Amino acid sequence: MNTEKITARRLSMEEVTKLGVKDRLFVSADTAELKLPDCYVPAFLTKSGEDFEGGSITARTIFQEEVSCLPDDESDAGIYLADENGSATIEVLQSAGVVLDLALFVPGGDKGALTALYAAARQAFGADVVQIWRQGLKEVPDVKVDIFEEQIPRGRKASDSPKRDRRAIDTYPTRADFIEFSAGWKPVVEIHRPIVDDTPTI
Repeated sequence: MNTEKITARRLSMEEVTKLGVKDRLFVSADTAELKLPDCYVPAFLTKSGEDFEGGSITARTIFQEEVSCLPDDESDAGIYLADENGSATIEVLQSAGVVLDLALFVPGGDKGALTALYAAARQAFGADVVQIWRQGLKEVPDVKVDIFEEQIPRGRKASDSPKRDRRAIDTYPTRADFIEFSAGWKPVVEIHRPIVDDTPTI
């Protein structure tokens, strides 16, 4: 396990409420999935401390896990800030690397093209470094579509023509699987129809 000892100080609830979402913190690495007592990870508040309304503070770690903290509770791991003059020394878990979750479009998509893609990645990062843990291949139909997000109607007085926003133009329908749609909106995929300008020219 790769860790680094840093000098830090524990923050009180009052100090946390003065922090913003860009301030780098350290919170407990001990989660339900991974038990690491007495170890911390870098994190950021999910919302500004000044918006705190009571209860626990929520932070998102660099590993994309959300952790709830009670800074003033002595039995809780608490929130720390790096400080050379701090009275505490905490052990911080380091990142081993990054798992890429990509949607790559390979024209043709034959085995030779995929082999070349993996070979290029290994050449760039090292043969023993790039490890393919999960590979999901999906054929893409040769048709272009427009992707919209449409507001989900609510209540009896919902409009007959719901509000719609365009998210992607002239693209493959598979892309809809990778677009994050807004809460209260649903994806709508339609065949792409190019706009023809019939304006007469002189």
